[in-house]
Amino acid sequence: SVRRDVLDECISILGAEKLSIEEVQKIEWRSLDEKIKKWIQAVMAVRVLLSGEKRLCEQIFNGSEDSEPINEECFVETTKGCVMQLLNFGEAVAIGRRSPEKLFRILDMYDVLGDVLPDLQALFTDRELVCSEAQGLLDRLGEAAIGTFVEFENAVQGETSRKPIQGGEIHPLTRYVMNYVKLLVDYSGSLNTLLENSADESDHLQNDNGDNLQLEDMSPTARRLLLLITSLESNLEEKSRLYEDSAMQYIFLMNNILYIVQKVKDSELRKLLGDQWVRKRRGQVRQYATSYLRAS
Repeated sequence: SVRRDVLDECISILGAEKLSIEEVQKIEWRSLDEKIKKWIQAVMAVRVLLSGEKRLCEQIFNGSEDSEPINEECFVETTKGCVMQLLNFGEAVAIGRRSPEKLFRILDMYDVLGDVLPDLQALFTDRELVCSEAQGLLDRLGEAAIGTFVEFENAVQGETSRKPIQGGEIHPLTRYVMNYVKLLVDYSGSLNTLLENSADESDHLQNDNGDNLQLEDMSPTARRLLLLITSLESNLEEKSRLYEDSAMQYIFLMNNILYIVQKVKDSELRKLLGDQWVRKRRGQVRQYATSYLRAS
């Protein structure tokens, strides 16, 4: 009982609050983002705290008759509460409303829990309880990450603003998507694992995609990001038709495709999509330039 209170205090000092699932889901995103950062720190710290409690139980009960079951029961009863508190917060985030800005934090949570899970499995021999809950949360965070990514893909395809950008400049959608995609590359390891089972999602776009010679050799993440950028390009093609002046249509396409190429070329995206992709898009920009000269 005393040690349980000490652990609760440690978790509190780390910034992890006791909140119900309903309370977590009512928190606006900026505050929740800060709470998730503290949760990640607490999860990383908790394995150190639990290892200390395990050693303490072993020291206290070492040498007594039937020490193993007493040792184990005391450890589980001491630590179960703080672990379940952390898992419940993670559960609330995993089942919450999906929106694109949450994806990176959900992937951070997935990564840290994946790192800590083997330690939990080593510490808790009663796998049916804490470890099965932790594994279940890891699976649900993975599902939430993929579901959120799909929401983002759908949002890019379905963005239908009808106002042409003045002077054919770079569309806000282009900036948003490319900066988002650039950040996603840092999570390629986790995304490859998660997308492995949902690779068929991309099949319906392969036939329309001029780059499908590359698709078979690409990682699941590279394939999905390529198809996401292809969706963005299709959307920009539609938006170019909002200009009455055909010359301005080509200015708009040149500016936006060149921005996409620059973002790919100056980041890790280039390794994922390949030089052939960059060369093809540069050729596209040259074609738009020729079309602009003809139109004007």
